[in-house]
Amino acid sequence: MKRLSFMILMLLTQLSFGQSAIQVTTSGQGEPVLFLPGFTTPGSVWDETVQNLVAPHESHLVTYAGFGELAPIDTPWYEPIRQQLIEYVEENNLTNLTLIGHSMGGNLAIDLAAALPDRVSSLILVESIPCMREMMMPGVPASSLQYDSPYNQQMLNMPDDAFQKMAGNMAQNMTTNAAYMDTIANWTMQADRETYVYGYTDLLKLDLRDKLSEIDAPTLILGAGAAYPDKAMIQTNYENQYANLRSKEIVMADESKHFIMFDQPEWFYQQVNNFLQANVR
Repeated sequence: MKRLSFMILMLLTQLSFGQSAIQVTTSGQGEPVLFLPGFTTPGSVWDETVQNLVAPHESHLVTYAGFGELAPIDTPWYEPIRQQLIEYVEENNLTNLTLIGHSMGGNLAIDLAAALPDRVSSLILVESIPCMREMMMPGVPASSLQYDSPYNQQMLNMPDDAFQKMAGNMAQNMTTNAAYMDTIANWTMQADRETYVYGYTDLLKLDLRDKLSEIDAPTLILGAGAAYPDKAMIQTNYENQYANLRSKEIVMADESKHFIMFDQPEWFYQQVNNFLQANVR
């Protein structure tokens, strides 16, 4: 009996570990679309997009550990998410799969498309670049970014009221739509603090530019221009970052900040639907 109890406990532990990095909710029928949200953002960020898809699709909405209501996991944070997404696609036998990723969700989309070329047929990358570090801190090597740093300790020890003020200021810089500013700020406040700090370190370490050459799937890249005075420079940055990607179209949303789906929703839905109709069979 003790041996049986031990085996059951081990099985439950393995199942829990296997599911802990991501949570996926599904709806609809048709060709599959995997929706990958940005940092701190739950899968529900895509609810309105799903509702505005013209053609029927089977939608898979992902939430990451430490965000929404999903419990956090230990570091490293990004790699278990990537691996468990690959396992999810394979175990559910998803084929002719479209990946739609916002911000860090776009990084995961690149990783999945490179790892699963026979399953992924197209990508939509929204306000996402393959090497965020190069834009934010040019020339800084990934090896210099560590979990145990003075900046990370400052963020971990920041009082809640100061963190809330910071989250509110960030939200104002991420959307032009006042109706969503509190929502975005609340997502940041609800995030597990260690996940927020250490997970962001993981993202800054990423450089997926070389991996782009492994992807043949047609890709729509949507960038935002409202937060930048020099829109031509932003277009050039996208072109440089995605230089290794063969089949791509870069389209700028000039009146949007980071959350294009909130700032220009009808334009965004049109871009998504047009691309799906042209590339999903």
